[in-house]
Amino acid sequence: MAVLKTYARLWTDDLDQALPLLEELTGEQPHLQLAFEQVALAAIGNFLVIAGPAEERARYSHASATVVVDDLDALLATLTSAGATVTTPTTGGPTGRFLYARHAGGAEIEYVEWTPELVRRIIPG
Repeated sequence: MAVLKTYARLWTDDLDQALPLLEELTGEQPHLQLAFEQVALAAIGNFLVIAGPAEERARYSHASATVVVDDLDALLATLTSAGATVTTPTTGGPTGRFLYARHAGGAEIEYVEWTPELVRRIIPG
């Protein structure tokens, strides 16, 4: 199991207002944009921008980061052996599969296994 990409999560009311500054700071355009339930997401550089009404964003605010891995099943075994607690079981989503886990030290992370197409498009090499 390998970590392919890690995103810091940024919370905003309005995606269109948040992106110009991030484009300037990173020198990039968003490499991923989508809607998920009642929020809009954009990945740019190493940021995952989560936009929408505060009450909708709050549903996801328990995780401090989003980590993309190449094998969610292997990750789950590693998490379990390290004493982590799965707080949201493996679920399908628009980019592949994901789960949320609270590490033994208390940090909660969203882990995602992207579809092969996304990996080929976004991860170099």
